[in-house]
Amino acid sequence: MGKKIKNVKDLKKLRDAAREGISLRGEPKSMQIIVHMGTCGIAAGAREILNKLAQELGDRKIETVTLRQSGCIGLCDQEPLCTLQDSDGNEYRYGRLTVQKVQEIVRDHVVEGNPVTGYFITE
Repeated sequence: MGKKIKNVKDLKKLRDAAREGISLRGEPKSMQIIVHMGTCGIAAGAREILNKLAQELGDRKIETVTLRQSGCIGLCDQEPLCTLQDSDGNEYRYGRLTVQKVQEIVRDHVVEGNPVTGYFITE
């Protein structure tokens, strides 16, 4: 069971946290990050990657990114993976992700605009 709400202040904190989560998954923004969560992705740790991405985007208060999930794209040996799509429609696929790689991708690619080519996957 979750934390017990003791007062209005706790309720407002809960509301604000929920709004931030909804904002991350809402309508398309200037950038989208799609975590591929087929059974192979989930088995490889995609849930942890999705959670870390949400945490990093929330902690940095990045409101220009939509975080979504989708199914398998047939690259099971590269899981867990995500696709980052920028406002120009360019797609970047990152594979064999770890929470440390996610931190680097958010910092370098999302914030600074420099794709992390060392984590790209090729088909």
